[in-house]
Amino acid sequence: MTFKTLDDLTDIAGKRVLVRVDLNVPVKDGKVTDATRIERVVPTIRELSEKGAKVILLAHFGRPKGEPVADMSLSLIAPAVEDILDQRVHFAADCIGEKAAAAVAGMNDGDVLLMENTRFHKGEEKNDAEFTKALAANGDIYVNDAFSAAHRAHSSTEGLAHLLPAYAGRTMQAELEALEKGLGNPKRPVVAIVGGAKVSTKIDLLMNLVKKVDALVIGGGMANTFIAARGTNVGKSLCEHDLAGTAKQIMTEAASAGCAIVLPVDGVVAREFKAGADNEVVDIEAIPADAMVLDVGPKSIAAVNDWVSKAETLVWNGPLGAFEIAPFDKATVAVAKHAAARTKSGALVSVAGGGDTVSAMNHAEVADDLSYVSTAGGAFLEWMEGKPLPGVDILHQQK
Repeated sequence: MTFKTLDDLTDIAGKRVLVRVDLNVPVKDGKVTDATRIERVVPTIRELSEKGAKVILLAHFGRPKGEPVADMSLSLIAPAVEDILDQRVHFAADCIGEKAAAAVAGMNDGDVLLMENTRFHKGEEKNDAEFTKALAANGDIYVNDAFSAAHRAHSSTEGLAHLLPAYAGRTMQAELEALEKGLGNPKRPVVAIVGGAKVSTKIDLLMNLVKKVDALVIGGGMANTFIAARGTNVGKSLCEHDLAGTAKQIMTEAASAGCAIVLPVDGVVAREFKAGADNEVVDIEAIPADAMVLDVGPKSIAAVNDWVSKAETLVWNGPLGAFEIAPFDKATVAVAKHAAARTKSGALVSVAGGGDTVSAMNHAEVADDLSYVSTAGGAFLEWMEGKPLPGVDILHQQK
């Protein structure tokens, strides 16, 4: 590894440790409805607290655009953090200035303090030097445990690492280690599965992957664009016909790079998009003009699973079909379970994340059986696209 972790932190009792965490969780009627991101940062918080550090949490919540917004206050999240951490969590009504300084001054060793939303200040998203200095004034050490925000060069995600000794938290460390195994220095063959609705949102991703993987499985609505680009009628299926040229270019790039493109050979079609809709399996060349493809068929599932069986590394982003609605979840579930079984046997390194992928893996009940499931949306996708991540790059420079 080329970055420092908590293993490099010694004698931190009494030290003020600013920890950037991701607490941007869904809330309904004042209650957190999915605490996954909170659960992910507990190990870092607990380890620092047990070593006697004064743990000061920095986070954003929503998009307040540089102004205080009552329903985007992290005071709403503090009780959930306290419950999951099983430890008192103090709250500061600001992340800089007198209120923040007073809250920090009142901390005992091992205490945990959650600062107010960093995005209540315009300087946060601008990575403003003065705002960054104001944040740094409350800390001796900086720990970044928010990979999901690492694609942003903000004060709390990148700026602080220029002013304080910087380390990766346990979640950040796990994420970076998993990603290194996924695409950085993977065991081959490497297979990527990319699904979802539209090619237009994943052009950079596909262009990058065909140069790095041995096989690229394309599913979901985006597969229809590739199928149509080959001259096949896709009926009323979701399809970006105007991107036929882009699809052809991606297939040409793949051929040049020696990457196999795996497209559906059959599909599950229906006349309406609803749970339990009448459906049938047809060959991909025989899609009825009045029907839409909502999942890949059994022959396609077998073909994808064959590639997963050959792979030593699997990177997955996006479902193979409309998994939210039965019975169009069969392909996603079947392939996910096969990948999980190979992972559990030690034959496969499997890394999944981005968009609906986490929900799809939870739906298939395999999230705990894959090597790593990333809760980072945009950051995971930008990593897969081969783009620099400022919050990660600065950690590498600290070594």
